[in-house]
Amino acid sequence: MLVLIGIVIIIAGFVLRFNPLLVIMASALATGLAAGLDVTAIVAAFGKAFNDTRYVSIVWIVLPVIGLLEAYGLQQHARSLIDRMKGATLGRLLASYLLLRQVMAAIGLTSVAGHPQTVRPLVAPMAEAAAEAKNDALTDDQREEVKAFAAATDNVGLFFGEDIFLAIGSILLMKGLLETYGYSIEPLHLSLWAIPTAITAFLIHGVRLRRLEKRMQGREAGA
Repeated sequence: MLVLIGIVIIIAGFVLRFNPLLVIMASALATGLAAGLDVTAIVAAFGKAFNDTRYVSIVWIVLPVIGLLEAYGLQQHARSLIDRMKGATLGRLLASYLLLRQVMAAIGLTSVAGHPQTVRPLVAPMAEAAAEAKNDALTDDQREEVKAFAAATDNVGLFFGEDIFLAIGSILLMKGLLETYGYSIEPLHLSLWAIPTAITAFLIHGVRLRRLEKRMQGREAGA
């Protein structure tokens, strides 16, 4: 039962609001010692776990870089860029990003954009600046709605674009599921049928973006 001390440490650490990384490391260290491992073996286990998942963990290295860029005015530069582009409206900006996100996802580049690395530091500030260009009296709720639509645009573009790519997990999952019910369908067929769905999603969300633009300008009431 002593090896369960790690669970107690995690619960206590989270309740006391300690650093989550330190809590987990302390929990793993305590569990290893309770199981009879020496410190060298525990450190080796940490190293092996990191090495085995290095391709997943390396993504998080990007986040400190984005944080530094934001600290040095990335969002402000993004907003000033929109201010200099007279033809950039809220609807056009987000529709262009939607198209870009769908095309990139359709060729398998699903990690090129995303919420932490693109929407928060770039797309959301640019969208907010585009909305302010037409209405400098935006309320806090309206600003939050613009940010929410920026994030939703990324979701729509990724979700309806990635199924066009043959080697994406969702295509393989659908193929395997259909085969269990006796339907043999090639991944290419699933990919081709995802194209009209992606086009429809683009048109529907484009209309929603147009309505958002009008609401931000005070020309349309309601949600």
